Amino acid sequence: MIKTAKRLETVQEYYFSRKLKEVRQLMSEGKPIINMGIGSPDLAPHSSVIEAIQKSLFDDKAHEYQSYQGLPELRQGFANFYKNQFDVDLDFNLEMLPLMGSKEGIMHISLAFLNEGDEVLIPNPGYPTYASVTELVQAKAVYYDLKEDNNWQPDFETLEKTDLSKVKLMWVCYPHMPTGANGTLELYKKLIDFGKKHDILIVNDNPYSFVLNDNPISILQVEGAKEIALELNSLSKTFNMAGWRVGMVLGNSKFIDSILKVKSNMDSGMFYGIQKGAIEALKLGKEWFESQNEIYTKRRNLIFQLAEKLECTFDKNSVGLFVWAKLPAGIQSEEFIDNLLYEKHLFLTPGAIFGSNGEGYIRFSLCVKEENIVEAIKRF
Repeated sequence: MIKTAKRLETVQEYYFSRKLKEVRQLMSEGKPIINMGIGSPDLAPHSSVIEAIQKSLFDDKAHEYQSYQGLPELRQGFANFYKNQFDVDLDFNLEMLPLMGSKEGIMHISLAFLNEGDEVLIPNPGYPTYASVTELVQAKAVYYDLKEDNNWQPDFETLEKTDLSKVKLMWVCYPHMPTGANGTLELYKKLIDFGKKHDILIVNDNPYSFVLNDNPISILQVEGAKEIALELNSLSKTFNMAGWRVGMVLGNSKFIDSILKVKSNMDSGMFYGIQKGAIEALKLGKEWFESQNEIYTKRRNLIFQLAEKLECTFDKNSVGLFVWAKLPAGIQSEEFIDNLLYEKHLFLTPGAIFGSNGEGYIRFSLCVKEENIVEAIKRF
């Protein structure tokens, strides 16, 4: 009998992979499910992005293998975007690597820097993939607390009292998912100083900067950040290209070369047409973000109404693609979510899947049309 690798014993099937099977089954039975669980943008990319991929299909090189490092004009597009939006200077030949979505970057970075037994600081609550990838590469997840009374930021005083001797990497994500807490340059400076002090690679996962956020920032804006930090970014949320799988990792050339060693042995270059579309997307500016945020603002205001119907509390100043809401005291999030699913045919995300500090919270996605949110409100 063929046994699976022991590493699979450390992880479970991704929550949404498992739960959406249940949701699809209910839909197949005719249940009028409204899905507010997933952060998959339902809006379309800009027309110029669609046109670019259409035209690209007739280029001579459209269907050939592509470079692992992407087209030079794509890398230049990333560099221009970071300069225009964050005033960060990046060498487009040395300090960035295109990815097939930033999620694969989590694995590539982990394989490039972690050995068996190395420890990794994981935010609680935070994106579950940070922990699962850490376990898959046989490193050890060490959770650090993020709590509402500290604005969902790390408690550096507590971290300094922790045994950090085996810690090699720290995952951070601002604007924060799932809570929507925004980052600050002051926070980023503390993270960079902390990383330098303890020789810990700081990796900021930054895909939500432009969603309902008046002050997008990057950890690479901090002086000296490239010495100890990497940043992941993505076109999925910012440009409604989630299924296109376009991301990037940015940092100093030594770090990027190490990640390229992994990537070049694991996958191939991004499809030419997708790169051409991404190049056009990266040229979009203020008007694009304003038009998207006008839609998301209307949706968020409706979600606030729904959250109030559920007797939840929430921060109206949070940013990003979700509304993070606190349940009345004593209610367990997964039980609450299941009751909503079967009684009201409404699917939300339980906060507990993001870590123990997410218990007692639920998450609403803004990737839902206004009329569907109105319908959900009517069900209460």
